[in-house]
Amino acid sequence: MKRIIRFSRFFIPAAVFSALLVIFGITGYVMKGGFNLGVDFQAGLLQEIQFAPTAFRLNYSGPGNASISLARNNLDIVISGAAADEVTHSFVFTSYPTHADLIRGLREIEGISVSEAGPANARSSWLILSAQSSPLLDARNPFVIHYLSPDAQPILIGDVRSSLLSLGTVSVQALGTPGERRFMIRMEDRELESEVRGSPAEKIVNTLENTFGAGEVAVTRSDYVGSRFSKNLTDQAGILLSLTLLLMLAYMTFRFKLQYAIGAVLGIVYDGIVIVAFVVWSRMEFNTTTIAAILTILGYSSNNTIVVFDRIRENRRIFPDDVFVDVLNRSLTGTLNRTIITTLSTMVAVLSLLLFTTGSMKDFAMALMVGLTSGVYTTTFIASGFVNFWENQKIKREKRKLTVASAGSKA
Repeated sequence: MKRIIRFSRFFIPAAVFSALLVIFGITGYVMKGGFNLGVDFQAGLLQEIQFAPTAFRLNYSGPGNASISLARNNLDIVISGAAADEVTHSFVFTSYPTHADLIRGLREIEGISVSEAGPANARSSWLILSAQSSPLLDARNPFVIHYLSPDAQPILIGDVRSSLLSLGTVSVQALGTPGERRFMIRMEDRELESEVRGSPAEKIVNTLENTFGAGEVAVTRSDYVGSRFSKNLTDQAGILLSLTLLLMLAYMTFRFKLQYAIGAVLGIVYDGIVIVAFVVWSRMEFNTTTIAAILTILGYSSNNTIVVFDRIRENRRIFPDDVFVDVLNRSLTGTLNRTIITTLSTMVAVLSLLLFTTGSMKDFAMALMVGLTSGVYTTTFIASGFVNFWENQKIKREKRKLTVASAGSKA
């Protein structure tokens, strides 16, 4: 006969530990001043930048207008307007493999002048266009084209944050792989109104170039997120989490009983609190990726809880004469192997994300690792412990009723 583990002996110590952990999380929230909100939840300027040196600069002084566009395999110059016939000059990188080849081709266009800045032997496929300026070329303001070598040294996010301290409250988030040297920068509304000269986007670029070098920053995206959008996103996140709890309560009540439903909801609320406490104390950015991690863990923990509760219901039919705590221990023991194997196999996949990704995906993996561990603990000691407490109180109430009824009959 398989040995039954007496999980019930740890229900009270686990309840005390869980209460202390909740207090620890609340304390962290108060001491740390709330969440380290990411770029998704605060109004202001959102700007994606890439640290890439200048390849060359273009000017156009010919008839009509000249615009530039860059694709993966080619660069196009389009001449149009009332004073010129519309002509497209396409430079395919297989025919113009280096910057020197491309510059020679560009200089053959009437009105185009090119000033070299980067190495002539750099590959044309490394070129990057900045989204900060208009794609239209003119005679006075040169259009800057950047490039990024695959073996370029990564830029540390701490160095980026340090260089932007003079601008006030600015959030920085790493994007892609370290070799891509891409970052998302958010400047809050109140910082946009400072008296520093230039537009907010120019402030960020100028400040970064003062640290990392002139012409080293390419702006790949620049957007403004209004306060209404950020508030709506926050409200939607709260509604989504609340709806998840309500649906779980309704489903568990329908499938099992009310005490099981309340136990499951308490469990997933506890899981959410654990992840939030981890996010607060680690100062991980709280963004939409964090919300996705929380919802993923809630779903995983709920599934694990349903499996255990289903085994409890089955064992109550098989062993009708056993007291409930024995049925509970037998059910938890019977599902232990399944819980361990499922959790460890999931952790292996999450560990690969943790080791081989960066930025928000790495944060997502870290939150999942904490949540997976918490989910096993929650199902075993929080949800099951509450159901056991409910059943004990139910037995005590029935005994009191029998005692009262017995005393009444004797009288």
